[in-house]
Amino acid sequence: MLKTSTFEENLRAVVGPQNLRAASTGDLVSGVFPQFVAEPDDEHQLAAALSLANDAGIAVVPRGGATKLDWGNPPKKADLILSTARLNRIVEHAWADLTVTVEAGCTLQRLQERLAKHGQRLAFDTLWPERATIGGVLSTNDSGALRLRFGALRDLIIGVTIALPDGTLASSGGKVVKNVAGYDLPKLVTGAFGTLGVITRAVFRLHPLPRAAKTFSFSAETFQAMQQHILAIQDSQLAHTSLQIRCTAGQLPAADILFEATEVGLAAQESHLRNLLGSARVEQSSESLWSARQNLWYLPSKAALLAKINLLPTEIAKTLDSLNSIGESRRVNWQIVLQATGIGTLRLEVDPILPSEAVEQLRRELQSRGGALVVLRRPPELHSFDAWGDAGDSVPLMRAVKNQLDPKNTLNPGRFVGGI
Repeated sequence: MLKTSTFEENLRAVVGPQNLRAASTGDLVSGVFPQFVAEPDDEHQLAAALSLANDAGIAVVPRGGATKLDWGNPPKKADLILSTARLNRIVEHAWADLTVTVEAGCTLQRLQERLAKHGQRLAFDTLWPERATIGGVLSTNDSGALRLRFGALRDLIIGVTIALPDGTLASSGGKVVKNVAGYDLPKLVTGAFGTLGVITRAVFRLHPLPRAAKTFSFSAETFQAMQQHILAIQDSQLAHTSLQIRCTAGQLPAADILFEATEVGLAAQESHLRNLLGSARVEQSSESLWSARQNLWYLPSKAALLAKINLLPTEIAKTLDSLNSIGESRRVNWQIVLQATGIGTLRLEVDPILPSEAVEQLRRELQSRGGALVVLRRPPELHSFDAWGDAGDSVPLMRAVKNQLDPKNTLNPGRFVGGI
């Protein structure tokens, strides 16, 4: 047990006794038990609390809605949970300029409901939007099917404010309070898993809500035929918003495509799609199919492993073939939801004795073809398994940035690529 009585007293003075409590079993971070949970009232309190922890050698884990708190590797230490739950304001919706400034603890669903009153949206989708917070979504870089049309989070964020371990509130882009010279903070902290600073607010560009939308589905007899359909759609003049493939071991692949336009525009897009796919059967489907990625997390199994995979769109058929081969040789049941961008969510249900071997085999095959596999959630037996794999030549640069912004390794130690 750390000797933290002085630190605890100072922290209580900063955030208030009502906003500091002892951690409970519900606060575990990948099996690591923290000592305290602090919920500051504003970003200035949060920055001051982070600075106290940094000076005292206390390891800090930032937390939003805790929907993805077990992603990445288990932390080497987790003494203090620093929650953004009270930083939940929508600071400014400049609807005429199509921008919004929002605090990190605001959930995506609440933000979207507010924006919808002006016929606008933040054009990305994430897992568990009713609980996932803006800060957590940015930190994990989690986006779904809308990414095909509107880009990744790095394309939508235009400004960010973060609390650095030394207590500085640093901003970049958008409405600047204080710049950190030489760093593009919005892009730097997106996907950094809270290892560089604690996001306190962000500024996003917005898009109008669609006038109408329709989803269509189609299947293919082989993986290669499905890949040809996907590439043909991507190379066509179709103005689709989203395009995903759904596949389960032992079944034919299916795909879903989303169009957003006027009613006249939707009719034209449907006609073009049917002509493009020829003899493939195209049917209008429910919009609930766009929850397929999230549904992978809820299927009952005691030995399920979920991973994010990246691959070239031209490697879709080979990757599905690899999954089939691994499934047959290692007794692995699998399901995948794969976006046309080559980013997908994979679920493996395996014998606990074999999962690491199956995952390593698939990871090697993906990497040999320019892809990657990151483990997001795994059975307890696999907590020691590296979530990230080989990051190659990028690790020294990542370490250099980490050492510049968090030289004492206060934030999320060990959770990110290369043990950062």
